[in-house]
Amino acid sequence: MPEDDQEPVSPRRSKAERDADRRRRRAIFLRELNEARELRDRVQPRRARAARMRQAMRMRSFRW
Repeated sequence: MPEDDQEPVSPRRSKAERDADRRRRRAIFLRELNEARELRDRVQPRRARAARMRQAMRMRSFRW
């Protein structure tokens, strides 16, 4: 998914601008990842339930 609407990255951009851009791209990525996970859970409820059970077992057996 190329981002054609962005200007090319300039080496003169400040660190704050680069960090803000990185955080914005990360937020978009995490939002899309969560949407994909929710869609998969809706489409495959049995597999999603099994995954939740495995995660619950992992959490129960976790030791600090």
